[in-house]
Amino acid sequence: MYQSETLAGVIEVLGAVASIDPTDVAPEKTFAELGLDSLATLEVVVAIEDRFGQLIPDDEWGRFRTVGDVVDYLESTAVAP
Repeated sequence: MYQSETLAGVIEVLGAVASIDPTDVAPEKTFAELGLDSLATLEVVVAIEDRFGQLIPDDEWGRFRTVGDVVDYLESTAVAP
């Protein structure tokens, strides 16, 4: 189950950076289904790093295929306050 705060933040970034309608975003959606090419995906990843304050290593973000992949990664690597 996805924490709504993390998913909401990713959806917010997708809207701001890639102009994707939030109603089009679901955890199982691939970046290709959302219309993102590799460059746009990189821009989204950089914005997600800024939004969540987490550095995502290049070898990790290259594995992201779906929105859920990103949310899972963020939740599994988040530092507790």
